Amino acid sequence: MRMICGFLILRKWSEKSHSEQNVDCITPTTSRCCRLQPSCKFWRPEVYDQGFHGLIYDNKTESMRTINLLQRMNIYQEVFLSILYRVLPIQKYIEPVYFYIYTLFGLQAIYVTALYITSWLLSGTWLSGLLAAFWYVTNRIDTTRVEFTIPLRENWALPFFAIQIAAITYFLRPNLQPLSQRLTLLAIFISTFLFSLTWQFNQFMMLMQALVLFILDSLDMLPAVKVTWLYGIQLTGLLLVCILQFFNSMILGSLLISFNLSVLIARKLQKNLKTGSFLNRLGKLLLHLFVVLCLTLFLNNIIKKILNLKSDEHIFKFLKAKFGFGATRDFDANLYLCEEAFGLLPFNTFERLSDTLLFYAYIFVLSITVIAALAVAFRNLSDSTNQQSMYKMGEYRIGLKPETAYNLIHTILFGFLALSTMRMKYLWTSHMCVFASFGLCSPEIWELLLKLIHLYNPKRICIMRYSIPILILLYLCYKFWPGMMDELSELREFYDPDTVELMNWINSKTPRKAVFAGSMQLLAGVKLCTGRTLTNHPHYEDNSLRERTKAVYQIYAKRAPEEVHALLRSFGTDYVILEDSICYERRHRRGCRLRDLLDIANGHMMDGPGKNDPDLKLAGHPRFCEEIKRNLPPYTAYFTRVFQNKTFHVYKLSRNK
Repeated sequence: MRMICGFLILRKWSEKSHSEQNVDCITPTTSRCCRLQPSCKFWRPEVYDQGFHGLIYDNKTESMRTINLLQRMNIYQEVFLSILYRVLPIQKYIEPVYFYIYTLFGLQAIYVTALYITSWLLSGTWLSGLLAAFWYVTNRIDTTRVEFTIPLRENWALPFFAIQIAAITYFLRPNLQPLSQRLTLLAIFISTFLFSLTWQFNQFMMLMQALVLFILDSLDMLPAVKVTWLYGIQLTGLLLVCILQFFNSMILGSLLISFNLSVLIARKLQKNLKTGSFLNRLGKLLLHLFVVLCLTLFLNNIIKKILNLKSDEHIFKFLKAKFGFGATRDFDANLYLCEEAFGLLPFNTFERLSDTLLFYAYIFVLSITVIAALAVAFRNLSDSTNQQSMYKMGEYRIGLKPETAYNLIHTILFGFLALSTMRMKYLWTSHMCVFASFGLCSPEIWELLLKLIHLYNPKRICIMRYSIPILILLYLCYKFWPGMMDELSELREFYDPDTVELMNWINSKTPRKAVFAGSMQLLAGVKLCTGRTLTNHPHYEDNSLRERTKAVYQIYAKRAPEEVHALLRSFGTDYVILEDSICYERRHRRGCRLRDLLDIANGHMMDGPGKNDPDLKLAGHPRFCEEIKRNLPPYTAYFTRVFQNKTFHVYKLSRNK
């Protein structure tokens, strides 16, 4: 829904600019574009005031509600882009939608550049960066979704995340000049802030990043002062986003804020954490972990109780069920559990990554660096006097630079995240390109390997770190370049005549103020194509909207027509859209079809052969979406069919109670 709102903002504000440049001005909400005149004015403060007022007090998206779009959704990037489109004299040359698309494609170029720089910083050679970029492109099916779902929030956010990782990699280098350090901290802060501003899942990604810092700091692999700076930047960036999003409750109740505060408090309480013998330090470390965990949960619960926050409770229900801490009949949690994107990473992903040699190189580099990290961690815990950076100490020849250690733990934690949740693989696979290319071009990695097999020679290191990456680049060019050129030459068009027919009918046959109910995904399209008001949409981070969605979805449950009518009318619904693809769904297995999730949540037995829990009962009514098509009197008294095709059935609700 965020990308739908983004498109609407850009289209609406750009149309305002067109209308103001014409002699016969039209209303700001019209969908027509007028002829441009040379005497136009690009800056009209009242237009921006009107635009921001419409975003903050929006009563045209959700029925019977006025919502703050800037608070609820991460759409500041579209607001900025729409202003930029109005200010720049480019309306004659490029349409708003293409301006939007090209901007996002430009961000992907910045994304690849950030990966290139990170790999170069780690290995010390530009060849590593080139290999990382090649791997990212040849594995684009698994590294990005931008080519088939352009306006996703992650496509805005991940380029800034990659910039942040590059800046952190540079920041963790030793002996930086004060000016370089300050500029790097500024880059980290700006990229962290922009990443947080553009994606609703920012807090969970940065929580993983905070865990990386916590692990490395506990094992004395990073300078404590620099770790404190990074904790502070995370907190400051997220709180600034919270202010810009009008104190968004999901941010205030995030685990990241509670965790970072807990770590900083625990470090003050345990000042002698990094002294003593191995067993002594290990015991202190376990106590430190326990204190941080308890303090995090305590602070998070206190904040949520004080502010009565429920924005992210569905995520924790989903995680609890996913990792086997008890089955659930919660509709929201099961909706996530049954989606393929939130399932385990498919095995064929590794087959595709292996086809480009990326996975093999990644495992090779990972194995060596993990061995080195374990050796360094053991030595750090055994030697309480080791307060300096490891690689400075002459005897620590098996060691990791701080920036290498950071990227190692980063790739491991995000790897576990990707393995458990397929949708998050794009955070891992892009960094996999960086880490694998760095290792193949790193003199430290080859030195360690050759010493282990007693073949160490400086010339051999030089040969290995340049010859192998060049051979891989030649292989990638030979195998994948022709296919990539063929893809670029293809012109494809998405065609869905049933949906087009539905949208045309809504535009021509229904009032502009009509309220529509239906599935979340379809209604997002209805909003984009027709501008009609909705009962619900795919913004699942709002508790009241989740409850409303479950109520609307009773159209696919076994409910009486008068009950469904009363539920829909309570949200001001004028029309309801039923989809055969949901009512007769076969894509998911039994127990994961939407109608099954509703039956379980309502305490009813599921349809079809198979087991049911013993406490589930037979429903007292047939399935609404099936029975309404028979046009029986109990249904026609409340619903009148006004449109149908092979996919959709639209019914108008009667006004009587």
